[in-house]
Amino acid sequence: MSLPPLASTADLEAHLGRSLTPAAAELAIRRASGRVRSYTRQQITFRANDTIEVPGGDRILRVPQRPLVVDAAHPLTVVEVGEFGAPDLPLAEGTDFERIGNELTRGYPFYPLTRLQGWPWNRNLGVWAPKVRLTYSHGYTTIPDDIVDIVLELATVNVTNVEGLRSESIDDYSRTYATETVGGATLTPDHKEVLRVYRIGAFSVRQA
Repeated sequence: MSLPPLASTADLEAHLGRSLTPAAAELAIRRASGRVRSYTRQQITFRANDTIEVPGGDRILRVPQRPLVVDAAHPLTVVEVGEFGAPDLPLAEGTDFERIGNELTRGYPFYPLTRLQGWPWNRNLGVWAPKVRLTYSHGYTTIPDDIVDIVLELATVNVTNVEGLRSESIDDYSRTYATETVGGATLTPDHKEVLRVYRIGAFSVRQA
């Protein structure tokens, strides 16, 4: 699946204060966007009605891509996938589960998890089925400014030091690049700190 860039060519040219060839600008932004997505493990851009199956088995289910968007035009559909030939079970928000931010809670911590539910009654009350199918919308229709800033900083490195040089000399002219620009555009510790609020852990959500 091809994802849209996290900044525009016009943004990068304004950031640099000069024009670029379209191919060079698009490549730099695409590479920078990929770095940010790889680190955060998030698509970031908005996508409507995405269907995915995720593992359950716990009281809380965290959606894979965030933020979760739910409104009249973008409903949330949640189905527990039946086991061993049992039928799938559609669930209703407010009746079968509660939604708090990006988390879907099947039960409540003050309920004793001693009763069983489902066929053949082999699951604790308040615990998600082993596999859950979600149809949901997620991401940002407008990319947050702090993400755009980081993409532009990385893209600037991609177009100003394409070969990853530490220094270069032409006749009497010489230029030394900052250490962080050597070897291509990589995220700095400051970048990672800014992106921390968007990042999810490697094992917090698994695709079924």
